[in-house]
Amino acid sequence: MTSIRIFISSVQKEFAEERRALFDYIKKDPLLRRFYDVFLFEDLPASGRRPDEAYLAEVDRCGIYLCLLGNEYGRADTDGRSPTEREFDRATAGGKERLVFVKGNDDSVRDQKVLALLRKVDGQLIRRRFGSVPELTAEVYLCGVEGAEREDPLRKRG
Repeated sequence: MTSIRIFISSVQKEFAEERRALFDYIKKDPLLRRFYDVFLFEDLPASGRRPDEAYLAEVDRCGIYLCLLGNEYGRADTDGRSPTEREFDRATAGGKERLVFVKGNDDSVRDQKVLALLRKVDGQLIRRRFGSVPELTAEVYLCGVEGAEREDPLRKRG
């Protein structure tokens, strides 16, 4: 069985702990590791490729786009969009399964561009909030189990 690639998207510095925790959790969980593989941009080796070409190519290769949003928008490009928003738009255009998790409940401390991105997300899909790494991994586990049930070839035969 081919594993489904999960692309984890976020402002890297803001979510360094959560990104690594999700990677480790999915790789070590007995069920999730059977169905999923995880991509983190920071694990790519140095290369002559432009960063935007590399991360957008990885979004194209993934089956699931998993986005973490917080207070920071990230560095905007010449079009005024952050890598996270560009990745979200690419995943949307590619018809990818998109999972969005928002850290915290206080929207008043978020960058205005994060709030605009949240409005875009809310118009397209259901998102979940989390406050800690254990809450995030629990939410991701539920999504992973539900996705595994859909992909399980034994279930498809029944």
